Amino acid sequence: MNDTAPEVEERLTALFAQRSGSDRVRMVCEMFDLARALIVGRIRAEEPEIAANDLRAKIFERTYADDFNSHDRARIAARLRG
Repeated sequence: MNDTAPEVEERLTALFAQRSGSDRVRMVCEMFDLARALIVGRIRAEEPEIAANDLRAKIFERTYADDFNSHDRARIAARLRG
């Protein structure tokens, strides 16, 4: 879904293009870290006593749910659980 008006998107693209490459990389890393922290917070709120290996598997499942088919996702999550 994209609900951003085209002129706003063009302006944002121009603003990001003005930043240095290292600035853009830093911004992406910060966004990823924030997204991961939100995922971890949500999982811990749902399951406060979750084991570290189960947490790792759930982070993977929520982060990459659309990137793998269900069979591969289950196989990878099982491996993360140990």
